[in-house]
Amino acid sequence: MGIKAIGVVGNAGKGHVVESIARLTEWAGGKGLEILLEKEAAVRLGARGYHGDELGGRADLVVTMGGDGTLLQAARLMRKSNVPILGVNMGTFGYLTVINLNEMFDALEAVLAGDYRTESRMMLDVTVQDEQGGSFECSVLNDVVINRGNYSRMVDLETVVDGRYLTTYRADGLIVSTPTGSTAYSLSAGGPIVVPVLNMIILNPICPHTLTNRPVILPEDAVLKLTLWTREAGAIMSCDGQVSYTLKPGDTMTVRRSDCVTNLIVSPRRGYLEILRSKLGWGGSPTATSRT
Repeated sequence: MGIKAIGVVGNAGKGHVVESIARLTEWAGGKGLEILLEKEAAVRLGARGYHGDELGGRADLVVTMGGDGTLLQAARLMRKSNVPILGVNMGTFGYLTVINLNEMFDALEAVLAGDYRTESRMMLDVTVQDEQGGSFECSVLNDVVINRGNYSRMVDLETVVDGRYLTTYRADGLIVSTPTGSTAYSLSAGGPIVVPVLNMIILNPICPHTLTNRPVILPEDAVLKLTLWTREAGAIMSCDGQVSYTLKPGDTMTVRRSDCVTNLIVSPRRGYLEILRSKLGWGGSPTATSRT
């Protein structure tokens, strides 16, 4: 991949991110590369910026500087461009952003030399139709979460999969997750960990009233229709924990696999299971292996 322009999406509200963007700009100039800033970061830095589609169309590579939330934002902004994304962790947990700041320039040198690999991660599209004819659309890399929000009671979510009635969840909420999102909110709600290169949809109720309601794994091409039945408004739909929509009784959400994907640049030296073990703090040692 010939790289001439690097797009940058960064949480410029943090001083150390601004400093790191300046260092990246200086490094890129020495390589004869152009740096293109996403609009929000550019405003904070007093520089020219580009909106998502324009940035994705001009950049050959996008670097995110922040935490997993910054990468999720970039995934939505770049979803139509297929440009590869390199996540640099400047947050706390950093499950998706596996490159640490002190590794950034080495990682970029490796990318320029072609020593890297990418993983294509599936995304989901969600559309809300209300009874008045209004609509809302969003794409996610991690998950769509319906929760009771300010509504004091559990929500009732009638769930239909591929035109067939599954159940009506009575719960604090419902998570519809991608494999990438299986280690996010869904994991905290008792969902399975799914290797992210697999393609499937995870349906996971939050604190269900019926104890036999358990996470369900659905095929990647499943189409879900979720209808909210509550007495009052106040339930919230959240997309990747960043974009919210207030639901009303009778609103129907359609969730399906997106035609867009997120292409993540991943470490060629650290595999998924190694990262999983490290991030989740799993202990132990390969005793059986060491005995052979």
